[in-house]
Amino acid sequence: MSNSSNNQNQFANKSQAWSARFTEPVSDLVKRYTASVDFDKRLALFDIQGSLAHAKMLATVGVISSEDQDAIERGMQQIIGEIEADQFEWLLDLEDVHLNIEKRLVEIIGDAGKRLHTGRSRNDQVATDIRLWLRSEIDQSAELLVELQKNLAALALEHADTILPGFTHLQVAQPVTFGHHLLAYAEMFNRDHERLLDCRKRVNRLPLGAAALAGTSYPIDRELTAQLLGFDEVCRNSLDAVSDRDFAIEFCAAAALIMTHISRLSEELIIWMSPRVGFIELADRFCTGSSIMPQKKNPDVPELARGKTGRVNGHLIALLTLMKGQPLAYNKDNQEDKEGLFDAADTIRDTLTIFVDMVSGIRVKADAMRAAALQGFATATDLADYLVKKGLPFRDAHETVALAVRECEQKGCDLADLSLAELQAFHPSIEEDIFGVLTLEGSVAARNHLGGTAPERVRIEAQRILDN
Repeated sequence: MSNSSNNQNQFANKSQAWSARFTEPVSDLVKRYTASVDFDKRLALFDIQGSLAHAKMLATVGVISSEDQDAIERGMQQIIGEIEADQFEWLLDLEDVHLNIEKRLVEIIGDAGKRLHTGRSRNDQVATDIRLWLRSEIDQSAELLVELQKNLAALALEHADTILPGFTHLQVAQPVTFGHHLLAYAEMFNRDHERLLDCRKRVNRLPLGAAALAGTSYPIDRELTAQLLGFDEVCRNSLDAVSDRDFAIEFCAAAALIMTHISRLSEELIIWMSPRVGFIELADRFCTGSSIMPQKKNPDVPELARGKTGRVNGHLIALLTLMKGQPLAYNKDNQEDKEGLFDAADTIRDTLTIFVDMVSGIRVKADAMRAAALQGFATATDLADYLVKKGLPFRDAHETVALAVRECEQKGCDLADLSLAELQAFHPSIEEDIFGVLTLEGSVAARNHLGGTAPERVRIEAQRILDN
């Protein structure tokens, strides 16, 4: 036998599962560049879950023996124990989580472990693992979104009567209740919850059985595998099953929207906590101090959540860019889907976990909110509505109130501070009952309709969320 043949055989005996085709080993740099085991090992238990279902299906249809299936199950249980005890040796030479587990399985049970890969490819295997993992992540984040909604609703119920200024363009617009303001975010997070559950429907489809790209010649039962793994459907085209990642893109889009809503809430918490506004206090465990200014209490958690929104948005754009130029079917590009997807899932899960706790610990400074609502002529629209109910066209009422506001600015007072005679100078139809209209309480109470800011309506909506 020639030296060349000896070298080839030695290489084939000690290298990757596919190495018999090659005449030289992969360079160390390429190994590091192409390996994914450092980050995809988090899929290990899902990989084993998929493998156990695949083995059971193969045994059921007679492709492998029941003895092989029993050996595979026994070996996988040992591997699970090693992983959970942090005793599993992850090898860079074996590229990814799948080959690492397969190698260890063969070490434990011998040839039965080599039969496990019958009728599948790493292409449909990894697509299945990601879907199993992502389904679990969606379920966790969906539960956290419900908890966050309920905590917002509980705080809203407590502050159904607390009044603060509502803003447009960051200018005082109309009085609203703090409970109503909080329920706006509960609505946003409810839509986020709906989007996650809708995304889950498309995640929960089984790629396994598509093999490398064309399916397999073995008499597999994909519906059985789907049933064993809790999938609602199977992917109906083998090329599509192994190559597309639109389910991951859809999740990242939902995650980006979740973080966008978190960021909006964070921005308000930061503004409200500023001494210049002073509407709320966050619990100390969510804040930090300054290394030089001893008086500081910085809202680090909301600030960091606002910043982390950018990284989740970036993961969405990265995945869209990753997929846009790929021909069918699987391409190595898709190895790049995982780190961004993993980080997006981690970020929303951790952020939601913290916000569930943080929202429940917000201390409201109701007096400061009320004082702010008394500035900026917040009840001017109420005066205009009053005049319309007296028969004045709205545009005329609008102009009349604008003139009244201008006079109040010159006098340095609020509309409610004007005497009845001064108000009647702007329009004779104004009567004594106007002073009930111009109060903050009167303003919010008047908006007692579905979606309105009235305390009664806030209590109904908050209780509805708490009861669901």
